[in-house]
Amino acid sequence: MSAQDAHFTQFYATPTYLNPAFAGTTLQTRFGAIYRDQWPSIPGSFVTYNFAFDHYLSDLNSGVGLIMMHDRAGSGALRYTSVTGQYAYEIELKRKVFIRPALQIGWVSHAVDYSRLVFGDQLVRGGDVATYENLDGRSVNYTNMGTGVLFFTPRMWLGMALDHLNEPNQSLLSGESRLPRKFSMHGGYRFNIRTAVIKDHPQSVVAAFNYRAQEKYDQLDLGAYYEREPFFAGLWYRGLPLLKAYQPGYQNNDAIAILAGVMVNDLRIGYSYDLTISRLAGYTAGSHEVSLVYELADRRKKKAMSKRRVVPCAKF
Repeated sequence: MSAQDAHFTQFYATPTYLNPAFAGTTLQTRFGAIYRDQWPSIPGSFVTYNFAFDHYLSDLNSGVGLIMMHDRAGSGALRYTSVTGQYAYEIELKRKVFIRPALQIGWVSHAVDYSRLVFGDQLVRGGDVATYENLDGRSVNYTNMGTGVLFFTPRMWLGMALDHLNEPNQSLLSGESRLPRKFSMHGGYRFNIRTAVIKDHPQSVVAAFNYRAQEKYDQLDLGAYYEREPFFAGLWYRGLPLLKAYQPGYQNNDAIAILAGVMVNDLRIGYSYDLTISRLAGYTAGSHEVSLVYELADRRKKKAMSKRRVVPCAKF
């Protein structure tokens, strides 16, 4: 089985999915939800839902998180559902310089609905013979483990994560199909723009990257955000065109992504559209993502905590 994990264009709208070390990097409590519809004009497109919660335990210098995720592919026949718990410990190396090692463990249900698939002999015999009746495996459950680390200062951050440490067997039939480990590295730098009204309308540009590799496949997201509260916008490129082609004549170009968002009090709303630039361009109708992130914090603690520890990564 050669497939990769679901991914998001707005990966900083769901940072704990990117790296468990982001659990608790909000000032106090954060709720997030993100929906992705990838390649809607292609039959059997990929639809992914992600719901996340994380909280900072200031007395324990720790962050905890919970992720619930559901992914559908192939007209909904192939389904992936997971619930993952996370823990991160925050170490202050020196004033406003932090490192956060983290662990996560989750439960996964991987299932297929054979009744929604069409087999070759069904086509030959007029569709009355259901080949899937002779197939035993329809679902498999397994434990999934991962780890990560995050280093950050008031201006920059750098993180690494390793998912599927135990390489669980996800085969739906007899035999073995190990889920390959996924490595990711991500980071960036925040450039503050000084203006005469910076206190009322702070502005900044955030340059960032996200590299991930799983089995023989890897890819790089590279881009920047412009932030001027309450509005945010970004432009991203996804691919590795000059470094790697998986087959002769197939350049590793995937998409150009445009992002926009707005903050309404403590609620952030984001939208992104991926314009496909690979050989599938013109057939996919791109990819759409909508994200909602709500941060809840005690107003008295918020100001004091924001001066001490703020991860400078982008908001979506």
